[in-house]
Amino acid sequence: MPNKVQVPRISDAIAATLERRILEGSLKPGDRLPPERELAVDLGVSRPSLREAIQKLASKGMVTSRQGGGTYVTDVLDTSFSDPWQDMMVKHPNLREDMLEFRRMLEGQAAEWAAERATAADLQLLEQTFAALMDAFESDDANKRSEADIAFHQAIGDAAHNVLIGHLSSALLHLMHDNIRLNLGELKAVPAASRLLKAQHEAIYKAVRESKPQAARSAAETHIDFVRETLAQTLRSVARRETAERRLSTDFSTS
Repeated sequence: MPNKVQVPRISDAIAATLERRILEGSLKPGDRLPPERELAVDLGVSRPSLREAIQKLASKGMVTSRQGGGTYVTDVLDTSFSDPWQDMMVKHPNLREDMLEFRRMLEGQAAEWAAERATAADLQLLEQTFAALMDAFESDDANKRSEADIAFHQAIGDAAHNVLIGHLSSALLHLMHDNIRLNLGELKAVPAASRLLKAQHEAIYKAVRESKPQAARSAAETHIDFVRETLAQTLRSVARRETAERRLSTDFSTS
């Protein structure tokens, strides 16, 4: 019959529910799915139907089973964007400027929408990541500072409640992880720069918390403008040091 109603398979409905949780960030890359029995009860479905749904997600590369047990969310949505660009950035350093220009646009909009749309739960997470970032600024651990910086900006991206912004923000921040670490490491030795960075992050945090969209956008754009300029200075400084070290090495080898 041409007008026959198509009843969706229960496993398709379960897979769609889990996909939505992954898209919205309730389930993040690296998260382990709850045990099968617990998840089946939570969703109100049978374990065989749940098993079939998970197999569907695994076939898409969205989840994977690990040795020792457990099913985990993959980072396929993020790495499908960042993987090819990672190699390109190594070969073409000038792409960093384009990435930062794109990041300015993305994070400005994310901060504006976060100020408009953030829920109480979003603000609680933002407060936690902001506190962790302020604590990290006092640390000498470059990885800790860069990870805290990424977590804070990702919390802003998630609070924007736009699926594409959330995932593009995650991919872009992790793509630029090495640059963020390099930049923060160089700036650690410049007290004035560290104070400025802390003030910039605080301005973004307060604008989102106080539901001031335009102030949030402006604060985010000001921060990225500062990062662009200081990163350029950092790269020039690194190039000068490498040149000087090569000269010194050459002088010793010829003496």
